[in-house]
Amino acid sequence: MTLQTESLEKTADTETQTNESGAFSKGRYAGIDDGEYWKNWKWQVRHAVRSIDMVQQVLGITFDPKEREELQRTVEKFPISITPYYLSLIDTEDYRNDPIFRQAFPSPAELIVENYELSDPLAEDKDSPCECITHRYPDRVLFLVSNTCAMYCRHCTRKRKVGDKDSIPDREKILEGIAYIRENTQIRDVLLSGGDPFMLSDESLDWILTELTAIPHVEVIRIGTRVPVVLPFRITNQLVDILKKHKPIWINTQFNHPKEMTPSAQAAVAKLVDAGIPLGNQSVLLARINDCPVIMKELVHQLVKNRIRPYYLYQCDLSEGISHFRTPIAKGIEIMESLIGHTSGFAVPRYVVDAPGGGGKIPVSPNYLLTWSVNKVVLRNYEGIICTYQEPAVYDRIICDQNCDACKLQLNIRNADESKVVGVAKLLADYDDTTTLIPENNERLERREDETN
Repeated sequence: MTLQTESLEKTADTETQTNESGAFSKGRYAGIDDGEYWKNWKWQVRHAVRSIDMVQQVLGITFDPKEREELQRTVEKFPISITPYYLSLIDTEDYRNDPIFRQAFPSPAELIVENYELSDPLAEDKDSPCECITHRYPDRVLFLVSNTCAMYCRHCTRKRKVGDKDSIPDREKILEGIAYIRENTQIRDVLLSGGDPFMLSDESLDWILTELTAIPHVEVIRIGTRVPVVLPFRITNQLVDILKKHKPIWINTQFNHPKEMTPSAQAAVAKLVDAGIPLGNQSVLLARINDCPVIMKELVHQLVKNRIRPYYLYQCDLSEGISHFRTPIAKGIEIMESLIGHTSGFAVPRYVVDAPGGGGKIPVSPNYLLTWSVNKVVLRNYEGIICTYQEPAVYDRIICDQNCDACKLQLNIRNADESKVVGVAKLLADYDDTTTLIPENNERLERREDETN
């Protein structure tokens, strides 16, 4: 039995039962009892909308036959699944421009695959030493524990896997991932993702967290989820109690538009924060949804008001069929220019491009360092004011030779890290005589070769 089945067989009827339930026959779910049904996350999962006909019925809209045919072809390749809660947020008077509708409902544009688009744009499969693990950075791994989401986002970078029955990780695959983490002692940070880890049953999630927290070198567990956005009722008291047992846990969610910060979403977020769990947000820059400085500023203000730290603003990946969501990187720079200096520093996310081919996240920012010499650095601020910073005339440089016992600095830190550095940090290290980086010596690429041999 798979972990996924363990969770969903308790919570979901078949699609036929959903479509025949009649729960949506009263338009905007009028008459549904708040306590017993609407706010019950299992009811929401059972009644997820999985067909174009049901969307038309619920929203009271009608697509012409030609568009209906194109939409059906899209759904056959990329399935549709929307919670009643998230669907209810759509403005039916202007649904085609509604940010909720555009994130949740398919578009024929998804069938357009540009020649530069990739099924696995981030090369997660190539950096996968076992089926559920992606090991890209030296000290942390991505652990894919689920392939089911409460809603299938149309801009998803893992559209190749999410909802695919052949990609469901079972208990044996999860155990292989745990074993890999246990055997590689450099791993201190584990990110649970999928799919959505919170679509697992409480029991399955508790088991995974128990196994991971028992590994001595695992210091931090992160959970990537969109549940607070699309299914906030999943954040139950029972789930929070489980999360509280396993410290330290950090949660990253994905609010992409201020409209998503509803009272229900705020209540879900408050439960997590009040339980002492730090929250971050990873927005995706999406054309005709949030590619606007005004919208993005309001979003980050809503986030910090609800005690969520804006963490990343992602440039949309080069996944197949999502070119209509992508903006130029210049648009992201424009948005960052409108945030830096114009609002609180902790409300400004880091704008990143997740490099195609598995190069990792590359920060992108407006240029505030204009030029420099030996004596001065020329800077500009958010207002356009240009100033100079005088470099020190004398700098008593500390040369690091990894001999910490003889170091002039007071290294009163626990378990000083004396591991071998990689990447650009290696070129800056005084104790390493490397002058040129050779990509073939990259530990990540060597790991790929080992897996191939």
